[in-house]
Order: sequence, then C-alpha cells, then structure tokens
Amino acid sequence: MTKNKLLRMDNVSIVVESLDDTISFFSEIGMKLEGRGTIEGEWAGRITGLGSQRVEIAMMVTPDGHSRLELSKFITPPILSDHRTTPVNSLGYLRVMFTVEDIDEMVAKLTKCGAQLVGEVVQYENSYRLCYIRGTEGLLIGLAEEIGNKGVKEVHNR
Repeated sequence: MTKNKLLRMDNVSIVVESLDDTISFFSEIGMKLEGRGTIEGEWAGRITGLGSQRVEIAMMVTPDGHSRLELSKFITPPILSDHRTTPVNSLGYLRVMFTVEDIDEMVAKLTKCGAQLVGEVVQYENSYRLCYIRGTEGLLIGLAEEIGNKGVKEVHNR
C-alpha cells in the first residue's frame, strides 16, 4: 500500500503584464489579495528552469479560502510568448472557472470594468447558466451560476 497521495491543489498560476490591473479585476469577481512579494534568486530559477529570474507575485484567494490564483509578473527574464488571444480550443489553453451567485449581475459588473462576453450566457439543462468572458489583459474567465435545486438551497439557507 502506497502512502503517496494527493493532498490538495494549492493554486493556478497566471503570468500577467500588470499586477495592479489584474488584482483589481479578480477583486471585482470577489477574490481577496492574500499577499504580494518578489521572488528571485538562484533557487527559484532552478525550479522553473529559467535560470536567473525575478518575478513579482500576488496571491489571490476565493472567499471560501479553498482556491488560489498566483498572479506572476516576470521582471527577468523577458516574456517569450503570449497565448492570451488564442481561441478556446488551443492546446494548453488556460481558463479559470468561477461559480457566482448571479451571472447576469457579474457579467454586467465586469463589462463595466472592460471585460467582454466571448459568446453568450447559455443554460445547460436545469443545472447551470454559463459563459466565458475576456477580462483584464485578455484573460479568459468562465462564469457559472448553479440553477438546479435553487429553491431547495434557498430554503436550507434560511
């Protein structure tokens, strides 16, 4: 019997140009800034394989404390490629999905901050309303609103 088992997922990392703009965007969604700092030194480059590096990071956390986004701005070495505007079916493409209370309200709020709806808000069976938006820096964000058994959940929350 093996004792090596997955314990948890700590975070997803997204490389950005502006930490301030991206922190503001994810704060609008409802995440909180948990910490911010600079990572540098030979040890960090050994992890990433980039050699000498200097990276400013910001850690964002969801209200329940279970999920985190590590936002990284590379100071050195310079950025070599940009995948932000590739179609959603590109290999290795990254999208982050958030469950929200009211998808229409969230879309309206984020479009006022410059986000753009990619397609449209659609309903999947009697379970979810879903959409993709392009947020700050062209990042692709998925939004989901649970609709199945909504009345039952509201009764239990009273």
